[in-house]
Amino acid sequence: METRTTEIASGIYRLSTFVPEIAAPAGFTFNQFLILGDEPLLFHTGPRRMFPLVHNAVSRIIPPAQLRWICFGHYEADECGAMNDWLAVASNAEVAHGQTGCMVSLNDMADRPPRILADGEVIELGQGRRVRYLDTPHVPHGWEAGVMVEESTRTLLCGDLFTQAGDAGPLTEDDIVGPAIAAEDMFQFSSLSPGTGPAIRRLADLAPHTLALMHGPSFRGDGAAALRALADDYDRRVRAALV
Repeated sequence: METRTTEIASGIYRLSTFVPEIAAPAGFTFNQFLILGDEPLLFHTGPRRMFPLVHNAVSRIIPPAQLRWICFGHYEADECGAMNDWLAVASNAEVAHGQTGCMVSLNDMADRPPRILADGEVIELGQGRRVRYLDTPHVPHGWEAGVMVEESTRTLLCGDLFTQAGDAGPLTEDDIVGPAIAAEDMFQFSSLSPGTGPAIRRLADLAPHTLALMHGPSFRGDGAAALRALADDYDRRVRAALV
């Protein structure tokens, strides 16, 4: 395996590792996102066993010791399995997450106390970049789930939203909703509730220009339309479950 790096928006790098054995024969990508600034931020750490690959990828862009923030969508191995490995190599780094994630997991599991983020709270990274944290409980899964948006580039760090199988390349303007629907049919990974669609439409109101997917290509284009179409499909699933 190798971890490839691509700049998907100004100062935002996608670090992508393709694992062909998962979801065979299509395979599966695991993506992290490095946002540059005076206080660089890594969104997703990768699984613990993937740390050497991701560490090497980060080192091709910045010295890993310069990392200031370690963030992710929810508490799961592919999102934060290497959290403490990153804390060990970046002595000034802090994990930052929402109140629920810190309360139920991170206050105990992180080797240094995490910074608790309120819904809508902003971290200023410097050099004109700022990320805003948004609570999305149970969307797509996990009570503690949340996303981040880098506001200067309008890049939404989607976590598991729009998950798809395969290796479609680093950046696309093609449809990402159809592949996400197919992946949901395959994995059934999302929590379905009447609140799922509205939570996703709240993200559409941000009018993101780039959608940074954890599993799949990053998307450039009308992010709001893609999010609303995904929300419509989850509404359909909820209605079908109630019949």
